[in-house]
Amino acid sequence: MSETLPSEMTVIGLDGFGAPEVLKPMQRPVPAPGHDEVLIKVAAAGVNRPDVMQRTGGYPPPPGAPDYPGLEVAGTVAAKGAGVHQFNVGDRVMALVAGGGYAEYCVAPEGQCLNVPASLDMVHAAAVPETYFTVWTNMFERGKLQGGESVLIHGGSSGIGTTAIQLAKAFGARIFVTAGSAEKCAACVDLGAERAINYREEDFAEVIAELTDGQGVNLVLDMVGGADYFARNVKSLAVEGRLVQIAVQQGPKVELNLLQVMQKRLHISGSTLRPRPVADKALIARALEDHVLPMLADGRALPVIDTVLPLEKASEAHALMEASNHVGKIMLTVG
Repeated sequence: MSETLPSEMTVIGLDGFGAPEVLKPMQRPVPAPGHDEVLIKVAAAGVNRPDVMQRTGGYPPPPGAPDYPGLEVAGTVAAKGAGVHQFNVGDRVMALVAGGGYAEYCVAPEGQCLNVPASLDMVHAAAVPETYFTVWTNMFERGKLQGGESVLIHGGSSGIGTTAIQLAKAFGARIFVTAGSAEKCAACVDLGAERAINYREEDFAEVIAELTDGQGVNLVLDMVGGADYFARNVKSLAVEGRLVQIAVQQGPKVELNLLQVMQKRLHISGSTLRPRPVADKALIARALEDHVLPMLADGRALPVIDTVLPLEKASEAHALMEASNHVGKIMLTVG
């Protein structure tokens, strides 16, 4: 089943690797959905840090994924392949994709799609998949955060951070974050953080020790990485604490004092989302349906939107992301 589709579409492709200006509008064939896939007529797409890494040549798409960026979209189902049973043409969906979201049409596995609640507009819907999939699987499944526990969230004003704050708050956790300016710290507190630590002015490990009477936090969710952050993360963890690493913006190489791990009985873990198999991502999507979609529907944990730009201004969106002055998500609209 499908609506009448054009043969070609506009995408934002890469004219080489480098600065945001390498992002260029290009014409590509409209893809056909395969077995268990839907074709989405894209209304909005999210801009994420991995898109920037792909543009600069540091994060190639996995085999079979489109060679142009975009990891999350929202729109309407324009066609569906054999084996698709959950969605029909015309349904409003939001989807996590392995690439190709910067386009007028995008193919997504059925299992990685979610229905868009009636109360949610397409821009907010497109801001859900990458960040909410990432936060749910890492903070709650891998990090096992429970109500009444404490969590330190690095990058609190980012798309991931603002999502993590709201979900942790909804589940009754005590929340501390780091951010890089007074304005970003204030935004994090407004969202539900008990204390936002300006990492440019304070040592977060010292502040956490003070705030927790030296006990430390139960969970650290870190996207920064690097030797300096790793050492202070370990110092900030309580006995039986968990560190979950989701990115390494300051580098992947660290030194680990195994005695600290042993003495505190620490759990150190991490994951990446994009290379995981469709079946894994589908399980995360079903968990989001059960636990998070009701919060999106009633407005308890909405994505924070900083800037919305048209698709053809993707290079401007990337420049904004690299400037790192935003709070929440930078989004692209199509059509």
